[in-house]
Amino acid sequence: MKNMQQMMKQVKKMQEDMQKAQEALKEQFVEASAGGGAITVKANGHKQIVAITIKPEVIDPEDAEMLQDLVLTATNEALRKVDELTAKEMGRFTGGMNIPGLF
Repeated sequence: MKNMQQMMKQVKKMQEDMQKAQEALKEQFVEASAGGGAITVKANGHKQIVAITIKPEVIDPEDAEMLQDLVLTATNEALRKVDELTAKEMGRFTGGMNIPGLF
């Protein structure tokens, strides 16, 4: 029974550490750009887009589709980087296992 109590303490500690790590992800940021840096998207570790920078010279009223594509590309890359960041940070707790729904 003592081993079970010890294991439960370890599980509780790990849960608390994971919660702290997930909260800390909100304060970590990634950036991605497209069009040679014409568009830059910044996201935090909770997959929230916090900034989009568009250089004025890339704004062409005659070609809105190109601008849309650049924003989309940079945004998707930023979100992919957040996934990598999350997997790296949370992988410390899961030993690299991808546990669905955990993060």
